[in-house]
Formats: sequence, structure tokens, C-alpha cells
Amino acid sequence: MTTTIRTAKRTPDAAGILPSQEIAKLIRTGAIASPVPIPSGQIQPASLDLRLGPVAHRVRASFLPGKSSVMQKVKDLGMHEISLVDGAVLERGCVYIVPLLERVKMGNLSGAANPKSSTGRLDVFTRLITDNAVEFDRVPAGYEGPLFAEISPRTFSVLAHQGDRLSQLRFRRGAGESGRVAAADAPKDLAISVDLKGSGANALLGYRAKHHADLIDLSRIAHYDPKEYWEPIYAVNRSRSLILNPDDFYILASGELVSVPPTQAAELVAYDPLVGEFRVHYAGFFDPGFGYRERGKNGTTAVLEVRSHDVPFVLEHGQVVGRLVYEPLSAVPDRLYGEAIGSSYARQGLALSKHFKKA
Repeated sequence: MTTTIRTAKRTPDAAGILPSQEIAKLIRTGAIASPVPIPSGQIQPASLDLRLGPVAHRVRASFLPGKSSVMQKVKDLGMHEISLVDGAVLERGCVYIVPLLERVKMGNLSGAANPKSSTGRLDVFTRLITDNAVEFDRVPAGYEGPLFAEISPRTFSVLAHQGDRLSQLRFRRGAGESGRVAAADAPKDLAISVDLKGSGANALLGYRAKHHADLIDLSRIAHYDPKEYWEPIYAVNRSRSLILNPDDFYILASGELVSVPPTQAAELVAYDPLVGEFRVHYAGFFDPGFGYRERGKNGTTAVLEVRSHDVPFVLEHGQVVGRLVYEPLSAVPDRLYGEAIGSSYARQGLALSKHFKKA
């Protein structure tokens, strides 16, 4: 069952992020193609899930292909090839290039990619690459060809299979110099801070990943015991601060409630490097409908994936760690984020990835 929304009257070529029904049209017309049929469940309210192909290439280092193709770079830097047909382990600390099942003909559209929420919450660093790319996670207008995922598990080794969905692609029609479409009626950008206070004494503030935990099979949902992989962080002191260790990965919560109306898509953009040596939120896309009028309130907690760079860093309660940027859709989608379409984090609160059992 999907949530049906009455589509706003827009011209066929309206600018903005393409909604689900326009992504479906791209598949029907062959602008998005795959040797394996693309199921409707792969289409999200404002993005398309991308699937791993049958082979992963272990490479010596990350790269951007520039004037060459991705596979030429793989030939230059490749170490060995791994079949994903029956599943294979992608080792922590290694870099892999995986040709994706989907290929695109962008025409006048451009694209932006991001890891899916579950990917980010496992600290699996993944980026989209195209042939001749000069930047990650971008598909320029006019591009026609294959798509590739660079994958580097940072905390847990993972068992990956052909067809697993680690990243997602948004399609955009029209843009200004910033690469985004402006709209007078868009919500104002929202500063996102970290909550290190919680709801009271001994409140759960987040989780720290354990070192040397077992691998995680990406196909297993609600399977793993969180205690085997995570240490809970509680509000046990009055300082309302947390020292981030450079080798650790954290799951924390935002101090703000996030709401994305049906006419908008949102992205949590990278922190300003001038405010601290840490990275927040690998998976930055928020779909239309996220937190929108949820259980009578407007807003849902954003889960933050946090890792410090190089040195320990003190994170304070209320410290701004990112900025939620809204952008209009070219039309209201025919489905919204939520339980009706099987969204994993519709009522999330402070939630680990869908691979773990709920407490």
C-alpha cells in the first residue's frame, strides 16, 4: 500500500527534484536501464535506490577517473576481483569499486547521490562515480553510461550481495549556480545541533561502535543483537559534552525535530570545517514526508552518524553540526516517506540501522 497524494498542477518540465512518478517514467522510457528488472519498491519518494552488480573490484586506493573511464582506473589500480553473486565479504579498511546494475541517460537532468540511511549507520563509506568524473556523488547533465559505487567499510566488515542497495540517486531538472533549485515558498534552512542532554538523568544519548565486532550480512534485517556491536552512551554527567575519539564511530541524535513537507526534499549538508574536526551524517537525504505531521506532531529526530578526524574533539550539547537544506520537487510525489511504503525509520527516534534488533 502506498500513500496517494493529489499531484499539484505543474508543467511537464517544471524545475526541481524529480518525484517518484517521474522516476518511474524514466525507467519506462529507458533513461534508467538495467539488465535486471527494476522493481517498484526501488523507487523512493524522491530518489532511486541503486543496486550492486555481480562483481566487486578491490583497488589500492580511492580515485576519480578524470579523463578516463572507471574501469580503466580499476585496471590500473585493481588488486583482485570478487564475485557478489552468492555474497562476499567486503573487509573493513579496504576500498572496492562495484559496477552498479543501473545505467542512465541523463539528457537535461543532473543527479546527486548519497548513501542510504542504513549504509551510513553502519559506517560503510560509499560514493557514486561515473566515467570521466571530476567529483564524487554527481552525475552531470548529458551523461550517458554506467554507474559505479566506491565502497569502504570503516567500522564493520560486511557481507554484500548482488542487488544490495547501499546508495540512492536523486534527479534534478534545472538548477542555479549552487546546483539547487530555488523556491520562494521553500522552508528556511534548519541548523541541526547535537543532543547531549537527553530526556533526563541517565537518558540514552547515543551509541559508540565496538572495535573488532563480527561482520554484518547486509541482507539480514532485525537480526543482530545491538549489545554485540555497540556501547550505549548515557547522560551521566552534567557537562553535557562528549569527547570524540578519532578511531571511534558514534550514532547520536539531533536536538531538533525534522519535518519535510510533501512539496520538498531535503539534505543535511556537511558541517563547516571551521567549527570542528569531525564529520556528521554520511547519509544526508531526507525524503518528502519525513517527520511530516507524525503522530500529531510535526517533526522526527534526525539520527547523526559522527566520526572525528585525526584528533580527539569535544562535542558540546547544542553544538551546530550541520544544516538541513530544502529544495522543491518538480511535482508532489505519488508516495511519501513513511510506514505505508515500508520506510525503515518512519518513527525512528534514536535508532540503529535496520540490521539490528530493536531494544
